[in-house]
Amino acid sequence: MGQLLRWFGKVVLGAVVLSILLVTLFRFVPLPGSMVMLERKVGSMVDGEPMTLEYRWTPWRSLSDQAKLAVIAAEDQKFPYHYGFDLDQVHDAIQAWQEGKSLRGASTISQQTAKNVFLWSDRSWLRKGMEVWFTLLIELIWPKERILEVYLNVVEWDRGVFGLEAAARHYYGIGASQVTADQAARLAAVLPNPRGWNPVTPSARVAQRSTWVRQQMRQLGGTRYLQRLQ
Repeated sequence: MGQLLRWFGKVVLGAVVLSILLVTLFRFVPLPGSMVMLERKVGSMVDGEPMTLEYRWTPWRSLSDQAKLAVIAAEDQKFPYHYGFDLDQVHDAIQAWQEGKSLRGASTISQQTAKNVFLWSDRSWLRKGMEVWFTLLIELIWPKERILEVYLNVVEWDRGVFGLEAAARHYYGIGASQVTADQAARLAAVLPNPRGWNPVTPSARVAQRSTWVRQQMRQLGGTRYLQRLQ
């Protein structure tokens, strides 16, 4: 038993060291892809419907400021201020669950980035625990601008379409730097269901949500809000 525990301890220690090294590496190096991309690719092959991944890493300066603002407005308005977790949202989600309502998500941009880059997409307690660990790591090692940069590069926007550059070309025929405020609001509006909703031919629900996102962008003060990430 003692030998088994020592072996287990070495495995855990190795996993911790490896995770720290990976997060530190990706603080500086463009990501070649993400675990969600790999999962989608393998899943499509298993289903007999292979797909081509549309993904092109785009640095911070070439990402539309309107898109940066839109995803913050839509997904995580406290992003510049928290340390990876919105405790108020977590409390509200737990309270709703205790009242018998469905357990809704309370993920911040940091948590979504950690999950998309390093983990798989199921909702097991193991995955949630690892998500907490990786979220803490990226908040500790990466500045806020880097977290948002990575998020905008790896987030899924359609089947096989990952990142703002691919999404801008896929939907609008433009580059990531050219995305306007209205286009950004529509892209951000479909993030809760990127493979089911379309920003170009929006349903009434998506149109209503994109209007709300646009309003939130104005209430945050426009792209000047991004200065709070520094």
